[in-house]
Amino acid sequence: MTENDYLLAWGLYAFAALGCLLVWWLLTRWMWRWLREPLRVLMAVLLLTPTIIDPVKEKFAPAVAITALDLLFKVGNNAWRAISDLAMYGMIAFGLYAVFVLLRWPVQKRARERRERAAAAAAQQDAYEPPAPDEPFAADSNDRYGRKPPASPPSGGRLRVEPRL
Repeated sequence: MTENDYLLAWGLYAFAALGCLLVWWLLTRWMWRWLREPLRVLMAVLLLTPTIIDPVKEKFAPAVAITALDLLFKVGNNAWRAISDLAMYGMIAFGLYAVFVLLRWPVQKRARERRERAAAAAAQQDAYEPPAPDEPFAADSNDRYGRKPPASPPSGGRLRVEPRL
């Protein structure tokens, strides 16, 4: 196998692996996030982990393929090396995922609290009714002719009030 064939084979494998990853992402999108994301990380590790097959020539192959072929045909002794590479890259990937989750958690908590405060403020503003004046014909302090100032739009920014049916 020449160097060009080797690079072409890896290019085709990378294209196929990314296609499989895309299909996996589409298959797992309905799941609960805390199950979906680790499964996606696991599939990425399985598909994208290389293992060395010839230390002299520094030739690599996908670890899943080497493990499957060595176990299926009972040839070679690369299965344990491939399994250890999968375990090592899996631990690294899940460690990075755990750091990502730990960094994301407080950010999402603050965002959720901010949305809840905004929703509570909007509900409070929608429920607000101005108090009735003590003197019904008293002039407003903002207008010297006794006219009411125009009402400000609701917090949503809509200028038009839709009728309720």
